Amino acid sequence: MCRTLLLALPLLAVGLPGTAADPVADKEKKEKGSSGDLPPAAGATSDVESVERALAARKEYEASLRKLREHYEKVGDKQRLKWAEDELMGFHMMFKPSYNLDVQDVPPPGLEAKVNVREANDLFKAAMGYKDKGLGGDYTLNQRRAEILLREVLEKYPNSDKIADVAYQLADLYEGRAYKQYDRAARYYERSFQWMKGSRTDARLKAAVLYDRQLNERTKAIELYRGVVEHDTDPDRIKTAEKRLAELTGGKK
Repeated sequence: MCRTLLLALPLLAVGLPGTAADPVADKEKKEKGSSGDLPPAAGATSDVESVERALAARKEYEASLRKLREHYEKVGDKQRLKWAEDELMGFHMMFKPSYNLDVQDVPPPGLEAKVNVREANDLFKAAMGYKDKGLGGDYTLNQRRAEILLREVLEKYPNSDKIADVAYQLADLYEGRAYKQYDRAARYYERSFQWMKGSRTDARLKAAVLYDRQLNERTKAIELYRGVVEHDTDPDRIKTAEKRLAELTGGKK
């Protein structure tokens, strides 16, 4: 059942791992800047063209497999249909890193979560029905399916009032054992608190911990820990941030 549903998910124009960059989103990023984002990887100024080509190739490869699957299903060729489904499933399951997040992956920080969109709500509910469900291979499949549905919300309904929640759940996915993509997770935690104005989220602290413990970005971690102290209202989160700040700065505020 999971296999059939995953294969049946639509191919999105942008935003999925393995899809091409969105020129509109890229333009927004250039206009608004990338404040609060990870610094580019070493040599990132020279990897953009290659990353874009790799992403476009992934997109074309997936689209070709879908067309083959549809063709063999239509003509009733069961053997070749199974081959196409197996290869497409392999594509969904393989690890597809974001080599350069600024090329493709994360929407800009200036989005506003302000409109209640029924279709976005339905996609979010469907994603949460699969996230963290199952064991073994079924668990991984469900994580992939949840990711696709969550990213569809951001791609189709960027003004939905659910985008901050979507970003938080994507961050949690990318931090988890099915992905372990900590740079991606940190960026989406940042987007979550940037899109959700106020202090009713632990996303800022989670981002700080990832920059601190996983990504070794001390300066960024200190900035975010200070943000927790300044903006948060949860005593436990503030205490955690203050303690780690003291450790990182030698007690300097």
